[in-house]
Amino acid sequence: MGKQPVRMKVVVYALSPFQQKVMMGLWKDLPTKIHHKISENWLSAFLLISPLLATYTYAQNYKEKEKLAHRY
Repeated sequence: MGKQPVRMKVVVYALSPFQQKVMMGLWKDLPTKIHHKISENWLSAFLLISPLLATYTYAQNYKEKEKLAHRY
C-alpha cells in the first residue's frame, strides 16, 4: 500500500492593475465608521487614550519646567 500522488488545483487571487477602485470601501463614510467604533467601545477608547494623553501632558509639563528651571 504505497502513497499515490494526488493532483492539487491551485487558486490564485490577484488584483488587476487597471482596477481603480480597490480601496474605495475603506474610505467611504470614514467619519461615520470611526464614530460608530468609538461610541460602541467608548470605555476601551477612553482606557487607551487617557494614559497616552496623560503621558504626553506630563512630558510637556516637565519639559516646560526644565526650560524655566534656570530662572529661579
